[in-house]
Amino acid sequence: MPDQEYTDAIALLKADHRKVEELFERYESTSESAAKRKLAHQICVELKIHTAIEEEIFYPAFKGKIEGDTLDEAYVEHDGAKILINDIEAGSPGDEFYDAKVKVLSEEIQHHVHEEEMRGEGMFAQCRKTDVDLVALRDAMLARKQELMVQEKSAGLPPAEPRAVNLQPA
Repeated sequence: MPDQEYTDAIALLKADHRKVEELFERYESTSESAAKRKLAHQICVELKIHTAIEEEIFYPAFKGKIEGDTLDEAYVEHDGAKILINDIEAGSPGDEFYDAKVKVLSEEIQHHVHEEEMRGEGMFAQCRKTDVDLVALRDAMLARKQELMVQEKSAGLPPAEPRAVNLQPA
């Protein structure tokens, strides 16, 4: 499923980042409850799909090829976001802390995007210096993204599943 709209895997991920940033901005400027709920759901769906294609395809392609801490931190940052995503999806705009959860999710995503897109030493800069075929990676990611979008439309996506953060009581 090649797509010339995105030159490579990194361009696809950056486009996802811009879309979610725009959705967060729209949420911030919305006061009507139904509109907030719809925007929050869109944000959560976009982030579930984005984290899935990163964790299933993008990150594994660079394991051992870029700084290990960079990937480890990305997985943990995703898990923090997933916890909030699940809380937001389970709640509604009238709930206590709902807007705060969306705001903190926005801030976490903003930090994560910065870590990935930072010039010179960010994850994407490190990835560009490897021998990984970013166009083939884009195609695999787009195919998976399409599958997840179809799943969302037909049955909805399951709750986001943390991978690195242990949620079991000590």
